[in-house]
This record gives sequence, structure tokens and C-alpha cells, in this order.
Amino acid sequence: MLTTLCYIEQNGCWLMMHRVKKENDVNHEKWIGVGGKFKADESPEECLLREVYEETGLTLTSYSFRGIVTFTSNEWPTEYMCLYTADKFEGKLPEKDSCSEGKLVWVPKEDVIKLNLWEGDRIFLNLIAEETPFFSLKLRYEGDTIKEAVLNGRSLL
Repeated sequence: MLTTLCYIEQNGCWLMMHRVKKENDVNHEKWIGVGGKFKADESPEECLLREVYEETGLTLTSYSFRGIVTFTSNEWPTEYMCLYTADKFEGKLPEKDSCSEGKLVWVPKEDVIKLNLWEGDRIFLNLIAEETPFFSLKLRYEGDTIKEAVLNGRSLL
């Protein structure tokens, strides 16, 4: 499966989605950025722009491709995620609770790490915060527990 994920920045905050609305959601109760699955024939940028607009009503005008994250698990299919950050956009967020995926909240960057995140998300959020150049990160999970993290071919755990 191919997906995108974007952390949109404004005034020292990241736009986070609290995934509380969908049933049978692997991300249920987790906080993540915005994005989703590729449609047929989409490029990563086309998927990014479409998904961000569908989930937030925002049109990105400045964004950066930060890395590729490979997720493997004993419970779901392998996912290859194109990770982005964005710092400029047009439009405004929809009315409260109108996003079908979850609740959208601007969270100060320093507070994001305190949220209910996937363990691996903490790793790539730190890489983003440290301005790490384009990277490849593999995260292997058993259930909700991370068992392996490999950054650019080198084990982190």
C-alpha cells in the first residue's frame, strides 16, 4: 500500500488529526498528520495535495518531501509512506468536527510528543525536527509495539 502523510506548520504548531471517527481504524485514538492512500496513477505530490485538501480544506502552496517510511507488521500489509512537511497554504479549516477522519487540532510542536502517537512516529517527528536530510526509515511492528527501526540502513534500536 502506498500512502502520504504531511505535517503542516503554522505559528510554531503542527496540524494534527486525532483519529476518533472511523470504526476499525488501525490509527484509532492515535494522533497523526494528514494524508492517505494513493489513487490509481497518482504521483506522491498529487496524492498529498488531494488528501490534504479532502481532509482539511487547505491547498498547500509550499511543501517538502522529507522521507520514505516503510511500515511492516504482523497484523497489517506493508505500507510505504511518503512523508512531507508544509509551511504555506491557502484556505481555512472546515467547521469543527466536519472532517470524517478525526478531529483537526493545531498543536504546539513541543507538545506533539506528549500525544498518543505511534512509537515510530516519534522517531520520524524527531528526524523532521532535527532537519535531517531526506531519509529512508523502516519500522517493524508486532501489534502496537515497535520491534525494529532502521534509518538509512542502520538499526536504531
